[in-house]
Amino acid sequence: MSRSQRFIVSPGGQLQGRLRVPGDKSISHRSIILGSIAEGRTQISGFLEGEDTLATLAAFQAMGVQIERPGSAQVTLQGVGLHGLQKPEKPLDLGNSGTSIRLLSGLLSAQAFDVTLLGDESLSKRPMKRVTDPLSLMGANIEATEKGTPPLKMTGGQALQGIDYSMPMASAQVKSCVLLAGLYASGSTCVTEPAPTRDHSERMLQGFGYPVQRDTQGQSTKICLSGGGRLQGMNIDVPADLSSATFFMVGAAIASGSDVTLEHVGVNPTRAGILRLLWDMGANILLSNTRTVGGEPVADIKIKASPLHGIKIPQAQVPLAIDEFPALFIAAACAEGETILTGAEELRVKESDRIQVMADGLQAIGIEVKVMPDGIVIQGGQIRGGQVNSHGDHRIAMAFAMAGLCAQEPIEILDCANVATSFPNFVELAQNAGLQLSVST
Repeated sequence: MSRSQRFIVSPGGQLQGRLRVPGDKSISHRSIILGSIAEGRTQISGFLEGEDTLATLAAFQAMGVQIERPGSAQVTLQGVGLHGLQKPEKPLDLGNSGTSIRLLSGLLSAQAFDVTLLGDESLSKRPMKRVTDPLSLMGANIEATEKGTPPLKMTGGQALQGIDYSMPMASAQVKSCVLLAGLYASGSTCVTEPAPTRDHSERMLQGFGYPVQRDTQGQSTKICLSGGGRLQGMNIDVPADLSSATFFMVGAAIASGSDVTLEHVGVNPTRAGILRLLWDMGANILLSNTRTVGGEPVADIKIKASPLHGIKIPQAQVPLAIDEFPALFIAAACAEGETILTGAEELRVKESDRIQVMADGLQAIGIEVKVMPDGIVIQGGQIRGGQVNSHGDHRIAMAFAMAGLCAQEPIEILDCANVATSFPNFVELAQNAGLQLSVST
């Protein structure tokens, strides 16, 4: 795909209809990882066929796992058990996927073979000390660059020991990395998170029949498992991705006359911070048909346009909405008054520095912002239009596309090719719903 892909959004319009966004990215990654090391067959429906998740899939194929794709969004894999992975012939290239490299570093630090994990230019700048430090404490032999970035080189045949690890910052990727290494470690491995983070790994491990203990006291939760167990293959129905749904929730909330229903969306409470924040801003959002599918809560989400007002975002909510902030910033730009975000340093080390890149883009389309080291203040106002650089960050490109619904003039968004990493059919779905979006390369 061309790196020079641009989105051009004509001003106005509204969003209408019943939409099904692609499968949840976090759950799609984990279904491949755990299905590969389970015993027996795992069948996955609703799988997100984005570049990030396909990078995870390709990595396990390179390690000898038989994976078939019988139809759209369907994957069948034959698990090889905890000790059945084979040495890949060359380094595993994980593209743009931070989830892939961090989770696989935990799993692969415990294998009998040497392996190297690398990625694209963006991934090669992302911090990995947060996973290499705890893995080293467990006895892994893992090397990053001098800056603590990929490639990651792991020496096989290390005997891992369980640890009791208190995470310095709340991160589902770090938690999952340590727990995956813990499957192979002697004794018990525990991770204490200072604030709630998404719990898909724990839920799915239990779905595969692997015991996980959780003990919550106040904001912090301690998650423990013992090494040496077995996972049993299962069927997984991946819910639609709440992060992808967020762009349409924000678009419908800000565009007068909009009325959208998003079907079969995962509403796991450790992910649903964005719903609470939009409700706090005055969004008209209703959940219906709430049910549990494969251990994950799912609902249909109906959104109608309504006037929004700025809020001060509670710091405890930040980890529960970390991926949704680019879209929320667009809601803040269209809201009355100011929205204040603090305690979100993590946004600076995503696919881009999301605080700075969003701030630059908002200013380019006429919105007043103030940038802080750990956050941003956005003054709601009138979106004019103009040119925005997404810096190859898929979530920023999609967020500014929705801003066109409230703009006075066209918005041109540069460097949009990476939208395919998480939302391959975004353009088509957005156009069908009513967004006046065109693509040029």
